[in-house]
Amino acid sequence: MEGQKTAVERSASYCIAEKEPKKLISELVDDFLDYARYELNFSPQTIIKYKDALKCFARDIGDKDVETLQIQEFVKLKRIMMNRGVGEARISSVVYAMRSFFSYCRNYLNLNTLNPKQIRPPKRFKREVIFLTKEEIEAFFDTMDTNTWNGLRFRVLVEVLLGTGMRIGEVLSLNRKDIDWNKKEAKIIGKGNKERRVFFTKRSLEWLNKYIESRTDSHEAIFVTKPPVHRLHRDDIWRFFDRHRKLARIDKKLTPHVLRHTVATNLVFNGCPIVHVKEILGHERLDTTCKYYLGVDREKAKRAHKKFLDFV
Repeated sequence: MEGQKTAVERSASYCIAEKEPKKLISELVDDFLDYARYELNFSPQTIIKYKDALKCFARDIGDKDVETLQIQEFVKLKRIMMNRGVGEARISSVVYAMRSFFSYCRNYLNLNTLNPKQIRPPKRFKREVIFLTKEEIEAFFDTMDTNTWNGLRFRVLVEVLLGTGMRIGEVLSLNRKDIDWNKKEAKIIGKGNKERRVFFTKRSLEWLNKYIESRTDSHEAIFVTKPPVHRLHRDDIWRFFDRHRKLARIDKKLTPHVLRHTVATNLVFNGCPIVHVKEILGHERLDTTCKYYLGVDREKAKRAHKKFLDFV
């Protein structure tokens, strides 16, 4: 009859009206992380960082269809994070995680996404290495009440960071079985999914033992939350660093990575060969260690300049 559509016409109209289902970031994250862990063999620390980075992107830009995202969203992301006072390293980590995510979507899922190579991290400038003096470390420790659960756990976390030079992700991934108490060392999977050994000071192990003995749970992780017990996450610790930095009246940036810098500079100042500093920190390349830690003691450099530069 006139005015009525045929079945073919109705079907065509339906197909035109029906939209392709959205591929939201949140719906693809878990599969991407499984792919990165088991196909690309990324380390558990990298998986945690990637998950955190994708969560950060979705929070600041929105949980959008990945095929609709354009380069402008990444410019907006950098602006938002910079305005919030986030450093270039953190912004870069989010950008690189999103690049890997887009590569997965584009090459593995065959989605029509932005080319990952178009997503550029912020330009990073070499800055002066920040580290704590012995007096600042003692002031930091003095703010921690080790008679409380949070105070003891935080003290031990800081002692382990300062006693090993590990990255915060490496420390938080430690399990009880990883530590060889007799050899004062542990085998870990570090940055770049590289296996390496880390070494503990006697003092850090004494504090670690005290903390473990105070626990009544059987969770495998070294650092855990209050009940319900689960592994401590990096997001759980930032407020402790900020609070105790203020209590100690330390007028400089204080993060787990600043403690890693503190370990490295202390080793260098005390005459440790740079090649050993490289191994302790787990750097893959010696020039990375040299770039950061050679020449950080300006007063010694000034005295050397006065002593050895004598042709004029």
